[in-house]
Amino acid sequence: MDKSPAIRIALVQTNLHWQDKTANLAALEEKIWTLKEACDLIVLPEMFPTGFSMDSATLAEPMNLQVHKWMKQLAAQTGAVLTGSMIICEGGKYYNRLLWVEPNGNTQHYDKRHLFRMANEDTSFAAGEKLPIFSLNGWKICPQICYDLRFPVWSRNHWTEGKAAYDLLFYVASWPAARISAWDSLLPARAIENLSYCLGVNRVGIDGNQIAYNGHSAVYDFKGETLANLGDKEQIQILHLEYTALEEYRSKFPAWKDVDIFKLNP
Repeated sequence: MDKSPAIRIALVQTNLHWQDKTANLAALEEKIWTLKEACDLIVLPEMFPTGFSMDSATLAEPMNLQVHKWMKQLAAQTGAVLTGSMIICEGGKYYNRLLWVEPNGNTQHYDKRHLFRMANEDTSFAAGEKLPIFSLNGWKICPQICYDLRFPVWSRNHWTEGKAAYDLLFYVASWPAARISAWDSLLPARAIENLSYCLGVNRVGIDGNQIAYNGHSAVYDFKGETLANLGDKEQIQILHLEYTALEEYRSKFPAWKDVDIFKLNP
């Protein structure tokens, strides 16, 4: 398969208005239109329309309503895939759902697998059971949400005839400042162990529960080396990730040949 030599990704590190979809969508739209160049992928934080709220019954909406339609419109206007998570109701259940919205309107999703019980997320939402792999310009991309970062088995890259299941692993998050050292440590670890690029987009500011967030959105290469770190301020940064460098490293350092083979029960 031919690979794109680079993929252009915009990391949107932002503060969020507490439980105010209209304000958040307006602010994010304004920020996205400040991008200085065209992108292939725009990544927003976890629960970007509302902040990390457990008030699922009040804030949830079905697919293809306000937020999803906004994502479709912005993806079409920018020509980029738009991704981030929101609160979705479906089949009588609530999900912390990451939407992957393409410029043509096609949408795929990932429901957060590991629910943060310390904030009662496990009693407010249903856990996802499937881990999709998205495709973009020849790249294979694996989505994850926040607390998933602590569970490496769920993000394990699998290899078939020398081909990796994915080339880029990404996390959207509402990761508190109180535990940011774990975020800073685990993101590069996921990159190293999976021979993959890895990025995380976290929010900043203080939410309605008085939880503080200090960003540290970052991108790491397949050796765990830092390609970008956005610090603790609101900002958007665009990164170009090279596939050829990844392919060369996997060829020269084929640790994937020695991985433990196992299957994960859903």
